Amino acid sequence: MFLQITTTHRPATDLGYLLHKNPGRAHEVEFGFGKAHLFYPEAGDARCTATLVLDIDPVALVRGKGTGDGLLSQYVNDRPYAASSFLAVAMGRTIREAIQGRSRERQAVADAAIPLEVVVAPLPARGGEDIVRRLFAPFGYDLKIEPILLDPHRPDWGHSQYVTLTLCATCRLADILTHLVVIIPALDGAKHYYIADDEVEKLLTRGKGWLETHPERELIVTRYLRGRRSLIKDALARLASAEETEEAAEVAVDGSRMDAAEEIIERPLRLHDVRLDTVAETLKSLGAARVLDLGCGEGKLIGRLVKDKQFIEIVGVEVSSVSLARALARLEKLPEKQRERVKLLQGALIYRDARLRGFDAAALVEVIEHIEPDRLYHLERSVFSDAAPRAVLVTTPNADYNALFPTLAAGKFRHEDHRFEWSRAEFAAWAERVASAYGYQFRIEPLGEVDAQHGAPSQMGVFTR
Repeated sequence: MFLQITTTHRPATDLGYLLHKNPGRAHEVEFGFGKAHLFYPEAGDARCTATLVLDIDPVALVRGKGTGDGLLSQYVNDRPYAASSFLAVAMGRTIREAIQGRSRERQAVADAAIPLEVVVAPLPARGGEDIVRRLFAPFGYDLKIEPILLDPHRPDWGHSQYVTLTLCATCRLADILTHLVVIIPALDGAKHYYIADDEVEKLLTRGKGWLETHPERELIVTRYLRGRRSLIKDALARLASAEETEEAAEVAVDGSRMDAAEEIIERPLRLHDVRLDTVAETLKSLGAARVLDLGCGEGKLIGRLVKDKQFIEIVGVEVSSVSLARALARLEKLPEKQRERVKLLQGALIYRDARLRGFDAAALVEVIEHIEPDRLYHLERSVFSDAAPRAVLVTTPNADYNALFPTLAAGKFRHEDHRFEWSRAEFAAWAERVASAYGYQFRIEPLGEVDAQHGAPSQMGVFTR
């Protein structure tokens, strides 16, 4: 069984810093059940691949144990070959820091969304390809699921219960690894160690931030805990409680997470609805038919656009797998004819993405202020130069208006995740520079009721070719 991780992030050899394993040599970790070997088949600036191969000793699996299941099941099984809880344990020890999102020398890369391709084989798929797709699709990955024949020399025997899984995404390495260490054992359903109370804690820790909202969380929990009813009941109750707490503390707004403090600040002005309604109306007036919602969050703008038949194709792009899962759940409630016009992608807006080219318009609603100023140039280049839609709509808070919020302290941003909040003059200067650099015209429109001195609470730049 093996796990293979490939990146084209430059320099691609940063992967070694993320995995805490030098690409210049092979690495070996011993376990009671065998050995894990991690090596790099390729390691260059443009592309780097790390492969984790688990070599299981089938005799070591049963040494010193009883034979209550019979000798045949003890020695003739798929444990040395199938990606299972053994692989999850090997990942947990061999690349622990990468799963936790820590890198001593490249923390900025560990925190960033980078292009990744991850292959797992052979992956057990009890329930067929459909269940693999149901468990991984909510994260927004590009999925490739290849069935494995029972015998390549006898194709008439059909497919086995194993597949080769390939996940492609632009995301944090820690996110994709965390999803794998939970879902691989859930797909296999045959953990090699005793399931105790601490297994619930492990599951909740690894699933924090995504398992609460996964549409198949009950299936994942049931399989991960191998049918232990008391543990399953406890885990599901705690997940439900966590989801309710999160929803009470946060609401999703325009592709970013807004906490209760920001909601209290802006709620009296209905800015959430004003932004989305205005953007939807502007896209319609521009005659756009194929639209990108960049930083789509839970898909609330998409929910508005899909009701209008003018928008024949709507693509939402979001880096957060949790938000994408919620957007997918929202999408699944729509009529089939509307769902067919929508596609959700996982991706980071600071990287060029060929999937985003050729659209009529793109909307970035309350997105840019969440990006570090020194990285904003990369977003400008990927959206205005590479994707290059006919029109781009950008909304962002007006810092001038902050003085009118009675609960907002002087000098504070409306949200703790904001990296900046621009005044009207600063936004206009940025818009003018971007329009000039990439061949657009622009106009700026107020969002919300306009104060004579401080302007509107939010502002929208409309860029057109």
